[in-house]
Amino acid sequence: MQEFDLIVIGSGPGGYRAAVLAALRGLSAAIIEKADWGGCCLNRGCVPKKDWHHTAKLVAGNEYYAKRGIRGALTADLNEAWAHQHEVVKTVRDSYVDYMKRLGIASFTGTGSFTDAHTVSIDGKEAIQGKHIIIATGSSPFIPEGFERVPGRVLTTDDLFDNPPPAGKRVGLIGSGVIGTEFAFILSKMGKEVVWRSNAKPLGNSSFSQPALKLLSDALKKNGIEARTGCRPHCAEIVPEGVKLSMQDGSSDVVDWLVLGTGRRPHTDGLNLAAAGVTADSKGFVKVNDRLQTNVPHIYAIGDVANTHMTANHALADAAVAVSNIIEPGSRRQNNKAVPQLIYSAIELGMIGMSEEEAEDEGLEPATGFAAFESNPRALGQDDVEGFVRVIADMDSGELLGAEVIGAEAGELIHLIAQQYGKEDALRQFAQMFYNHPARSEELQNATETLANKWGLAEQVFGGAAD
Repeated sequence: MQEFDLIVIGSGPGGYRAAVLAALRGLSAAIIEKADWGGCCLNRGCVPKKDWHHTAKLVAGNEYYAKRGIRGALTADLNEAWAHQHEVVKTVRDSYVDYMKRLGIASFTGTGSFTDAHTVSIDGKEAIQGKHIIIATGSSPFIPEGFERVPGRVLTTDDLFDNPPPAGKRVGLIGSGVIGTEFAFILSKMGKEVVWRSNAKPLGNSSFSQPALKLLSDALKKNGIEARTGCRPHCAEIVPEGVKLSMQDGSSDVVDWLVLGTGRRPHTDGLNLAAAGVTADSKGFVKVNDRLQTNVPHIYAIGDVANTHMTANHALADAAVAVSNIIEPGSRRQNNKAVPQLIYSAIELGMIGMSEEEAEDEGLEPATGFAAFESNPRALGQDDVEGFVRVIADMDSGELLGAEVIGAEAGELIHLIAQQYGKEDALRQFAQMFYNHPARSEELQNATETLANKWGLAEQVFGGAAD
């Protein structure tokens, strides 16, 4: 029986990153994957979805092209867009697998399941042993009661990327969370008539500020997209015309096909956690401590299967924490607040750390600094001035508590904040660093200076020289 320093079950962003980090640190590593290498994120999640989002943004820019001297109007074809993302995914996957081979990571294809706390069976045919094991099996789409998958008619987002899209222009969409909010924009810009139904307003249960959610709502409406709220369908029925959605208020809609953006659930099917003595909570998440250990200390769990944020960003962060603790026990704790959260819809929304409400709940007194993109030269030159940078600090210490970046390139700009988050002199670094001009990033400096001036924090922000 082969033995390894580390066995990783699942090859999504967290599992892959964990195996790579272990190999780079000199550990012998094995990774087990039962389906497509790269997991959900690469094959049917964040990678292909952002490919489509880029196309959608190009189409959404039609209103500005004529005054820039660009003639004609862009349209998008979802079938061709599907083929494009398929090639992108294949390229990334091939690179991914090649890198694992070059690092000497052993790969096994099949379903991994525990036979004891150190042994993992692969399809019940062969077994390997590990000093340490990381569970990184991700999540699966949640299908509510009253709905069932029907090929070409009722789809999860996994289905949407696994196979070319069905025929038909009128597409139903259920869900007000990240998945629903992103796909409402993407599908509408791909030429579909989106019938969006949900209980809550888009991202209404998120921690984004009201100004951020107002900009999102305005951007969606500007693109002809609006969710009908308070009327989430309770069932779907296949009818000759397509799919009939029956609402809780007695109304109904008929669409050509339906996308379920109803969230995800941790995937532990077939793991046989009981054989290893590992416990999960009532929602199916594997229980871990802040070092990402399960109740069996040499077994860790990362990403969607253990982290309720259920994002690739958190899975990647989890991988770094888990491997650090395997190499140097107790050396690193997970801090989910330090991981950026991003939404890619009609406008990009990024946040890190605490909201003002969360800071107040912690007994802190938050101070805010704000800078809008409306007069930013770079944003004006791009015809994309919606959005802002907002930083939140503690009134007493000046410590950075959180931040939002709303608008174009938020997904890149948030990293300027992430690299300083948690450091005592973060705001001072923002104020004293040098910036490219013109650039959207300059609004981070402006927001910091505004905060210092408004709340009397000049000494904390400007005082002394930066290290």
